[in-house]
Amino acid sequence: MDSAGAAPALREVMFVGNNWDGTADVIESSGDYTRIGRIDVVPDKAQRLAAIYTNPVNLAVYLGIRATAGEGHDQLVDDLYSTPDGSSLVASRPSFGDVVSIDLRTGKVNWRFAVSGYRSDHMAVSPDGTKVAVSASLSKTVHVLDINTGAQLGKFSTGDKPHENVWTDGGKYVWNMSIGNVETDLDAPALDWTKGDRHITVADTSTYKVVKTIDMRARLDAAGRKDLSNAVRPAVFSPDFSKLYFQVSYFNGFLEYDVTADKITRIKTLPKNPATSDDRTTFVNDSRHHGMSMNPDGSKMCVAGTMDDYATVVNRSTLQEGPLVTASKPYWATVSGDGRDCVISESGADRVTAIDFATGRKVTSVPVGDHPQRVRIAHIPADWTGPATGAVRHPAVG
Repeated sequence: MDSAGAAPALREVMFVGNNWDGTADVIESSGDYTRIGRIDVVPDKAQRLAAIYTNPVNLAVYLGIRATAGEGHDQLVDDLYSTPDGSSLVASRPSFGDVVSIDLRTGKVNWRFAVSGYRSDHMAVSPDGTKVAVSASLSKTVHVLDINTGAQLGKFSTGDKPHENVWTDGGKYVWNMSIGNVETDLDAPALDWTKGDRHITVADTSTYKVVKTIDMRARLDAAGRKDLSNAVRPAVFSPDFSKLYFQVSYFNGFLEYDVTADKITRIKTLPKNPATSDDRTTFVNDSRHHGMSMNPDGSKMCVAGTMDDYATVVNRSTLQEGPLVTASKPYWATVSGDGRDCVISESGADRVTAIDFATGRKVTSVPVGDHPQRVRIAHIPADWTGPATGAVRHPAVG
């Protein structure tokens, strides 16, 4: 608080999580997307590794993450948000099995929450910014934490490998999508049963009780698509929450689900890249396409065609895609602060790229750290120039 008792001035930015080097780049949230600074998300790396190497179960999980989902690397930052007052960054760190809060002024850890099962994954912050839901992918659990203190407010059970989380109805519910066992090469349709229990779990955030589960298997079959996986990947709701648009494993496209009617209403197949193999075992963690966002008025969607090396803007009314913007393994899509652009992370090129929702064409690209994945709107102090601890380390991996 300043001398007048008013809240400190905040600046809207984007956090870019660089998964393989354990850093977060801070960039402008619109315009030219200039990089403002970089934050070390693993300042306690030595301490964490010491704890992991003295716990045989934890060590086995840690090495397993590196060999599978990490593609030979440690996964050091998956998802990330800012606290409402802009003082801290809160991140999930899969290889360390936790969620941490990092003070933006000092660069030090404020609090740490160890998830059940030793691996944390996607997060989602509540509409009011005070709570964060995190998937504990190996324990079929979503933990909901106080974003300021790290205290657990509640938790609920999910299907196998909980992944994406979305808050709906002003924060009344959390929807979780479980994707099943994506780390195996048992990807042939005949072996689909080996992937485990995959469904959407809807929990009431006043009680953390599960109020609904939705298995897309029956809905896909009814829509005549028995060939598609029921592993729901990134998803985005229409502004009124009446429609859910989602990607599924192995599929170059997305589906539209009517929430009230409880049925799949449209299916959109997007172009394949001729250079991309159709061998499912070559898709990273079973995801051919991974990343969706929607502009503020709900008229356009942006889709990251991960394994097909492009992103495209789609008209929501007609489902017609726009130009295919070449991108190297785009892994996520979000919306700029001014709502004009889709911002994708190009994990194969270590940059983020903005695409104009109106034209579907590339605006600019900005270099970031090693293997960017999640990109989130955030807030920092208006006068922030970086942590007081100085230059950010680039932790060794492998």
